[in-house]
Amino acid sequence: MTTDDDALNVNTAHTARVYDYYLGGKDHFKADRVAGEHAEQVHPHVRTSALENRKFMLRAVRHLAGHGVRQFLDIGTGIPTEPNLHQAAQEVAPAARVVYVDNDRLVLSHARALMTGTDEGRTTYVHADVRQPDSILTAPELLDTLDLSQPVAVSVIALAHFLDDPQDPFGIVAELMGAVPAGSYLVMSHATADFGPEMGEVARVYRESGMTAQVRTGDEFARFFTGLDLIDPGITTPHRWHPDIDPSEAMDGQVQFYAGVARKN
Repeated sequence: MTTDDDALNVNTAHTARVYDYYLGGKDHFKADRVAGEHAEQVHPHVRTSALENRKFMLRAVRHLAGHGVRQFLDIGTGIPTEPNLHQAAQEVAPAARVVYVDNDRLVLSHARALMTGTDEGRTTYVHADVRQPDSILTAPELLDTLDLSQPVAVSVIALAHFLDDPQDPFGIVAELMGAVPAGSYLVMSHATADFGPEMGEVARVYRESGMTAQVRTGDEFARFFTGLDLIDPGITTPHRWHPDIDPSEAMDGQVQFYAGVARKN
């Protein structure tokens, strides 16, 4: 993950902008396209992984909204791509409240697109860095929008693999979940090389392009859910978490990610 200070350096690839490239957006620069193209060379289905991750996030949000969750905290939001999380949540529960968090100044410039929700609900944006979770949890915008005494779904989609071990991603996620009450949920996905070597090569390309990247095993991914209760179907791949249609077996080797949703009791 690049820092807030260098997020505007268009000559260095940035994770949010490379993701925008994968999703077919237009808010990226040459360095981001080059990194994305190199990643596609070593893993031709990396774009599929990005698309399936986003679909998983939207399905998980709709699922939780359908089961009574009315507050969502989306960390590592990225550049707005419709449908956004608040649209999925408020489609099911118009009164849902959503807080988006990212540290990329390009995302900040698009923040208004993230705050056009329903009249009944609320959406807002916090410009902060996940490596400093306290800056998120104490942000006035968050505290004005979410009631942290009530359940919150914390979304950490395709983000933790941009935190290497010295940055303590497990501690960061634990701190975030420690700030929300029982009945809250963690929605998470993470890159892995368990299903093939390609995603490990993508991580190498990212590092060579100036970004932090670290794939993790299934056992390591499970550590993020320590103390939480995984909901059906447990830890799986994004395309197999309550899919709208049954995915092909061919996709199993293409989407080299883990995904899961767990409840805090």
